[in-house]
Amino acid sequence: MTVDEHPSPEPDATLEAHGAVMQMVSGFWVSQIVRTAADFSLAEHLRDGPRTAEEIASRESADVSATFRLMRACVSVGLLAFEGEGFAGTPLLAVLHRDSPMSVKSFALAQTAPGHWLTWGRTSDAIRQGRSQSTEALGKSIFDYFAEHPQEGALFSAAMTDLSTPVILEAVKELDVTGAKTVVDVGGANGAFVLELLAAHPHLEGVVLELPHAVPGAEAEAKNRGLEDRLEGVAGDFFELVPEGDLYLLKYILHDWDDESCVRILRLCRQAMRPGARVTVVDMVIAEQDGGFAPLMDIAMLTMLSSRERTAAEFDSLFEQAGLRRVRTTELQAPYSMIEAVAV
Repeated sequence: MTVDEHPSPEPDATLEAHGAVMQMVSGFWVSQIVRTAADFSLAEHLRDGPRTAEEIASRESADVSATFRLMRACVSVGLLAFEGEGFAGTPLLAVLHRDSPMSVKSFALAQTAPGHWLTWGRTSDAIRQGRSQSTEALGKSIFDYFAEHPQEGALFSAAMTDLSTPVILEAVKELDVTGAKTVVDVGGANGAFVLELLAAHPHLEGVVLELPHAVPGAEAEAKNRGLEDRLEGVAGDFFELVPEGDLYLLKYILHDWDDESCVRILRLCRQAMRPGARVTVVDMVIAEQDGGFAPLMDIAMLTMLSSRERTAAEFDSLFEQAGLRRVRTTELQAPYSMIEAVAV
C-alpha cells in the first residue's frame, strides 16, 4: 500500500489531533504566562484573598488593562479563578509562592530566562548536530554564561533547589549515614541536599563544592537555616579536586556531562574517599522505551549541555570506569532514583 492508498483518518479524529498539536505548539505561551505570574508575584499578592487587576497593577507599577489580560490568561491555564470583580489564586498558583515548601517560582523564572530560552530555540540544530547549542545561542557555555550573569546564575541555582525539594526529602529518609561524618555535596548549588541531611543528623558536617559565583548562595542558605557552623562552602572545580569525605552527594550532576567528564568526576571522588566512603548519585534513570518525563529532560540536556539522561546499565559503566561499584538503587519520586556506589 502506498502513502496515497492509506485511508484518511476520521474527521473527528483529525480535529482532535489538530487541537492537541495546537496546544503543544503554543505551549511556550503558557510558559511565559507562568513566568510573568511569578515575576509579578501574583501568589504573594493573592495569598490573603482575591484582588482586582487594578490593585495588582498598582503594586507592580504595570498597565491596568494589560494586567487584567494577564490575569484572565492565568484563569485559562488554571493559576487563577474569577471571583466577583477580581481574581483568586488556585492551588496551582500556591506553588509559585516563594515561601511554599514545594515552590517552583525560581524554576519558572529560570527556565524562561534568556540562558535557557534562547538555547531551546535551536533544538532542531542540536538534533542535527548531536550537541549543545548554548555557544551558538549565547556565545559561550551555559555555565560560563551564568558566571557572567550572576543574577541569572543565582536564579538557576535556586531553580535546582525548587526542582529537587521533593526528591531530596525522600532521599534523606532513605539514605543511611551510619559511619559518616563529613558529607561533600559535589556541585551542590545552594546546598539543599546536604543541609537537609545536616538538619536530620546532628553529628554530620557538610561541604558544598561549587564554582566561586555559587558559593555565596550556599553559605547564605546555611545561615538562613542556622547551620552555618556545620557547613563549609568551598570554591573549586570538581574536574580538578574534590575534598575528602565519607559521603559524596551528586544530585543532578552527572546528567549535565558527557560520559568522559562523568568518569573524571567520579574518579576524583574515588581518589578523595575515606575508607568505607560512598558515592550517592541522584538522577533520572531512563528506560529504553520510556514515554514519561525523562525523555523530555534528555532533550533538554542535549540542547543545553551535550549531555544526557542514562539507563541503569549506562550508570554501571561509568562507575566501573571510575573504580566504583553500584551496591544499591532506591526509587524515589518518578523518574528519579538514588544510586549508591562504593570503591572497588
